[in-house]
Parts: sequence; C-alpha cells; structure tokens
Amino acid sequence: MDAVTIADGRVYWIEGRAEGDVLLVFSAGTVAEALPAGIHVASEVHEYGGGAYRVHGGEVWFVRAEDQRIWRTDLGSLRPVTPEPSHGRCRHADLHIGPQGQLVCVRERHQDGEVVNELVTMPADGAAIPRVIAHGWDFYSSPRISPDGTQLAWITWKPPLMPWDGSWLWTATMSPDGQLGPQTLVAGGAEESVTQPSWSPDGILHFLSDRSGWWNLYRHHHGATEQVVTIEAEMGPAPWEFGYTSYQLLADDVVAAIVQQGGQTWLGTWTPQRPSPARFDLAYTSIKPYLAAADGQLAIIGSTLTQTPTVALIERDSGRVRELTQPARAARTSHRFTPEQLRFPTRDNSHAHAELYPAYRSTSGDPAPAPLLVRAHPGPTSNTNLRLDPWVHFFTGHGFAVLDVDYRGSTGYGRGYRNALRGHWGELDVTDCVDAVDYLAANRRIDPTRVAICGSSAGAYTALRAITTTNTFAAAAVRHALIDAATWRDSAPKFQAHHAELLIGLHTDQTTYDERSVLAHTDAIAAPVLIIHGEKDTVTPIAQARRLVDLLGARATLITFTDEGHGLRHPDHSLQALAAELDHLRRNLPR
Repeated sequence: MDAVTIADGRVYWIEGRAEGDVLLVFSAGTVAEALPAGIHVASEVHEYGGGAYRVHGGEVWFVRAEDQRIWRTDLGSLRPVTPEPSHGRCRHADLHIGPQGQLVCVRERHQDGEVVNELVTMPADGAAIPRVIAHGWDFYSSPRISPDGTQLAWITWKPPLMPWDGSWLWTATMSPDGQLGPQTLVAGGAEESVTQPSWSPDGILHFLSDRSGWWNLYRHHHGATEQVVTIEAEMGPAPWEFGYTSYQLLADDVVAAIVQQGGQTWLGTWTPQRPSPARFDLAYTSIKPYLAAADGQLAIIGSTLTQTPTVALIERDSGRVRELTQPARAARTSHRFTPEQLRFPTRDNSHAHAELYPAYRSTSGDPAPAPLLVRAHPGPTSNTNLRLDPWVHFFTGHGFAVLDVDYRGSTGYGRGYRNALRGHWGELDVTDCVDAVDYLAANRRIDPTRVAICGSSAGAYTALRAITTTNTFAAAAVRHALIDAATWRDSAPKFQAHHAELLIGLHTDQTTYDERSVLAHTDAIAAPVLIIHGEKDTVTPIAQARRLVDLLGARATLITFTDEGHGLRHPDHSLQALAAELDHLRRNLPR
C-alpha cells in the first residue's frame, strides 16, 4: 500500500497486486476500486515512480501504467489528458492541480536514447497540450502551486548528487496561463538536501531541509527562512520516489508529522506553544511516508512486526484508530519477533546500528546458539524497517537468528551517518557487517562459525564484497545483485546512473572501480554463493550474474526467473526463492 490521501470525504490509496497497482477508495463504509477493472496506476519516471495520482474536486487524475499518459475520471468514464506521444515515450509523475484548474507535473521524455526531465503545465481538463515551464536541470520534483495560484515551488538537482545529497528549492510567480516569472532560490545546495515543499493555507512555503544534520521542517516568508520544528530525527525519508508527504500543516499552526528514528517511525504533532512533540499512542512500529489530513482526521499506512500494512484513520483529538483494511497477520505472534536494537562499536572508533531477531524455538532444549543470517539492506541509502517481513519470519521460524544491519550510509540516523559511506561503498558497509558479527561473538551471543550473509540489490553487493574481502561468512545468498559498480554506473537508468560516483568516490579512475568489483576478485571467494536473478533485470543485466557464476564455478548456484526484473513481483517466485535460500544455507552452514 502507498500514497494515501483524503479528498472530498473519501480516502484513496494505491494497492500493489501481482498484475499491477490499483487505486482504491474508501467511501460510505466500503472499500472499492476507484477505476474500472484492469486499469492500473503507476509512474515510471526515474523508474521508481510515485506521485501517480491526484484527487481534486471530486475527480481523479492518474498516470496509467500501460501508456504513462495522464488520464482523468469522475469515478465513471475515463478521459485522456495528455496526448499520445509521437516521438519517443513520455512519462509523467508528481501531479499537482492548482486552484485555477491548471495541472503541473514532472515529465520525463525518452527520445533517441536521451532522457530529458522537465516541468510541464496544461489545463486539467486536457483542453491544450502540455507546455514546458522549467527545463535545463537534470532532475525535477515536487511542483507545488500556492493556494491563490500565483506562485509555484519546485525542486531540482544534478549529477553526481542524488536528491538526498544536495538539491535546490525554487519559487517563481505563476500567471493564470501557467507562465513563470523570474526564479528565486529559497534553499538548498550541494551540501543541503531539501524535500517536500508545501504551502500552508495562508500561502507560506514550508519544506524539509537537512541543513541541521536532520531533515527538519522550515518555512520561508517575506524573504526569510526559519526552523519550525527542531528534533534530532528525520521528518522525511530519502526521496527515492515522488509524492512523499510525511508532514501536514493543520489549522492554528499545528504540524503533524511522521518521524523516523533508525528503523522505527512514529506520528506526532507540534504546536507553537509546545516545541516538543505530542506522540500518538499507536501500535504501529512502521508508518510509510504518506500522511493525509482532513476534517480532524489523519490517514496513515501503518504496520507492525506481526501485521501487514493497513490504512488507518486517526482522530486527531481523541487518538482513536479505525483501520479501513483488513491486514494479514503472521502465523506466530510471539514476542520473539521483537528485535533487539543494537548500537555496536566499529573498528574505526565509530559506531553502527543493527536489529537482532532471535530464532523461533517451539521447545527450549538446545543450548547452542542458532545459526545467524546477516542481512545488508538495499539502497544502499535506505534502512531496515520495524514491520512484518516475511523473509525474517520465514528464517526465524526455521531456526535462524537474523541480524539486519543499518551500516553507515543508512537513513534514519542523520546526514553525517548517511554521508559516511561516500567514497567507501564496498568497504565501510562490509566492515560494519563484520563488526556486528564480531560484537555478538565477543559477547558469546552467536557461534561465529555458523554465520551467513544475505542481501538484495545494493545489499547483495555488500554481501558479495563481504565474502570477497573477509572469511567471516560461511555462505552467502543474494538476489538481483549489483556486482560491478562501473557496469551499474554505465547501465543504470538516468536517476541512478551517477549514484556510484559519490559512493565509490568522486574523481576516481577505473582502477578504483576495478578494486571494488566483485568480478575482479572471485579467486578470493571461498564461501558457496546462491545467486537469484531476473532475466529482465535492467539494473544489473543477467549477463553479469552469469559471468560471476562462470568465474566461481562450483562455488556458485544460479537461479533465474525469465519474467522478472530487478526484484521479484510474483508471489510464487518469492516462495521458490525462499525455499532455495533455506536449502542452500542448511547445506552449507556447519551443523
């Protein structure tokens, strides 16, 4: 579930299904599909998408997954807003509709091998073709029109920065026909990440900035910027997708926000009279970065360690919770699924974080420590989440302990912790995983001879580098692994094509990339490796996985899925992958 919003007395959200994402609506006590059967909603801008629908005046504007055009519906007939592209493929995201009926969004044009990002505007009824109003930067996001329709705010950034590294927030006057006046820089730069601009009802621009070291809330008024909320925590996530709305500006200058501290998230409110947050007493340990508000209610998507995400309405005054969907729950609900949160020392006199899930045991007769699976999260600018994870439940239920490592570079711990991985990807993330194992071994919590490492995407790169550069792990299992940073840099879609430059190091030559490549050091790998890969993977082409297997020979096992890309969407494939990983680890870890 993603992208919850409240509009016109209804609650909307996107639900992921194997055949595609659908838009659901809660109205008059029932949940139904907001669009005709078979219509899927998804943006492919930046490949990760987001911001794929907007509700306004009883109508829904959405990006149709099949053609990436913008369509509109009054919950009845469908009508296209954008024309069929005549040259190349046009994608749209981050839809926003102004008070005068103009629609503004991010458009990504694919033409003759070139990808161009820009802001466009058009009448919301599709009466005219889109017109470019901002161009020249490599990336755009978050176009937001002021309540009176006279100003536009938006964000830009450029390589080698990702939006969480550095970005720029702009404003300009906007005429009724969408023309922009001179641009004004409000905040941001190469060493400041700004995100989620939003106008208050009285026309004051708010935004999140990490200039203090944390993504906190600021406002800009009459040429001056001031901090609204100060907290040593993140009020927003790294902007991997469009459309995140992790805070809301309520009446009487009250701010409601979803706050992240490490892997845990919580919901709170701030008032001008009370600088410290009032936290809602909720059972949810993880809340997705979508917060909606209307009529004294807040809508969130929350989950727990034993419950899948659910859309919930919260009464702001009483805190009463009403769940609109029926979440699935884990078969076992033992307290053993509650992880122990660790802060452990690292070899360079710093520290890192991890969450330890103990193995589930139906009987308590075996005093020996359970085998340990260390998992490096993907991203690598991401973090572990305190939510129901079938992978964790599967392996703890089969007698393994699981250690989720938030190595340096992870989000949820401030800008300094996130930036620590710059120039050290494939090194610092690896040593943090190893130091976590050493910390547990030194405290006699584990058997260091029975430890394996797992990961997917960038986390799989960390896992492969770990068995390349250390002998800590007796086995490894990876999914859709990044294998060679230079290949990833050259083959990744535009949004991430330059991500490796900061992670490996700016101004480094090919020698450094070769040193960090798994392919260049396969002779050093002794641990048996299971590699799971989709044959349609465009982030790491299947040829790379096959080359790695060829170099490793009998030390590697490759399982491929012909109709999967960079990840597994089909439930049957996920079950097959779990079974294969369990078999691989049981066969290769000492008993």
